[in-house]
Amino acid sequence: MFHTKKLVLFFAATACLYQFSTAANEQPNVVYILADDLGSGDLSCYGQVKFQTPNIDKIAKNGMLFTQHYSGSAVCAPARCTLMTGLHTGHAPIRGNAQDPDAIEGQMPMPADTYTVAHHFKAAGYTTGIFGKWGLGSPESTSEPLKMGFDSFYGYNCQSIAHCYYPSFLWHNDKRELLWGNVGTDRTDYAPDLIHEQALTFIRDNKDKPFFCYYAAIQPHADMIAPEEYMQKYRGKFLPEATYSEDYYIDQAECHAAFAAMVNVLDDYVGEILGELEKQGLTQNTIVIFSSDNGAHTAGGHDPDYFQSSRNLRGYKRDLYEGGIRVPFVAQWPGHVEPGSRNDHVSTFWDFLPTVAELTGLPLTAHTDGISFLPSLLGKTGQKEHDHLYWEFHDKAGRLAVRKGKWKGVRYDVQKAPNSPLELYDLSEDPGEKNNIASRHPELVQELDAILKKSHQPSPNPKYNLVQPKKTHREKHN
Repeated sequence: MFHTKKLVLFFAATACLYQFSTAANEQPNVVYILADDLGSGDLSCYGQVKFQTPNIDKIAKNGMLFTQHYSGSAVCAPARCTLMTGLHTGHAPIRGNAQDPDAIEGQMPMPADTYTVAHHFKAAGYTTGIFGKWGLGSPESTSEPLKMGFDSFYGYNCQSIAHCYYPSFLWHNDKRELLWGNVGTDRTDYAPDLIHEQALTFIRDNKDKPFFCYYAAIQPHADMIAPEEYMQKYRGKFLPEATYSEDYYIDQAECHAAFAAMVNVLDDYVGEILGELEKQGLTQNTIVIFSSDNGAHTAGGHDPDYFQSSRNLRGYKRDLYEGGIRVPFVAQWPGHVEPGSRNDHVSTFWDFLPTVAELTGLPLTAHTDGISFLPSLLGKTGQKEHDHLYWEFHDKAGRLAVRKGKWKGVRYDVQKAPNSPLELYDLSEDPGEKNNIASRHPELVQELDAILKKSHQPSPNPKYNLVQPKKTHREKHN
């Protein structure tokens, strides 16, 4: 089911469930930081020991760490679509990384009437900005950022171009901004730094009114590259080193050092965002969230096994096993979220829109597959639970997954064998999905199989049906 833009009425007398004012000058700001291809095991607050992430850890220390939070997909574009629309991949308008065939750059667009979380923030009186990677509609299409509820945009429209950390241009709203420092062999304009400065400026410029800052970082997605000052910090520390010199991403002779350096850059950015909020007197009235768009990647020379990026979970990016879709999620809101708390509530990307609706007190009239996780975040009673979670993935011959309570069902090679046996795992005893126990529970397998069948709604875009044409070389690496 697709969103349809509807007239949303905001009644000033609407009271939020948790009794805080929704007056414009008291609404909490929201900063949502989304890493790219970062496994939960890549953060020290989730167990990383080879390097540290003190600033991201600070969010967990000052707030809450979720242990069972899920991305909406195992790759970039559909995951971000579920975050923006509140729809899982059986209903969402974007279900894969397909390029827009009618554009020079960018991915397939969402329909013009798609309702996003940015639209909802704006309807509640917020100023909205996105900084980093978009990937949900090519320039001048129906769903470039400024048409999807954002007031400001600075970064990459196309996720393929976002593989390059020293690109020739970035987008500033609806105009290309040329990066002259990257012309020729001497590259000086490190795009993540430029994006970061724009995000900090957005916070400063909107300190006196409620804002939503969607910070869609590109680290640690390949290319595997970081500024030399960060490389020096880790060079020679992770031996034997891994090297990469294949045909798609940039060559890297120090992949281990580069990965740690990339995460270090991102962690420093998070620290500067927290510092800017404190400097502007916004810390107490700002919710800061940090997550990742999917599990750890294996591209460009990154070795997730070396860093235990998936922890004890099975799989990586593009897998619908836990390692591909269970992601880090930490959030702080001083005075509202208990410091140092942990929460086992099963939540997901498509819960963000209904959470925002409850947070702002603005009724949500568009359809959503999500459930607000605000009660869990605030330590309140009355948290609703999902009956089930559903994922479909359109690469790798098609993959399906469903979680219902402690049970997880997985089916691979859907295009080749649509009726192949469903794998079944008990996540309470087997979070690593090592033991397929489907043969012991035939009735449960039948129940989960029925959920899989009813959760997929055919897409008007043939690229997002379960049987797809062969992927291009470019699409395979997004």
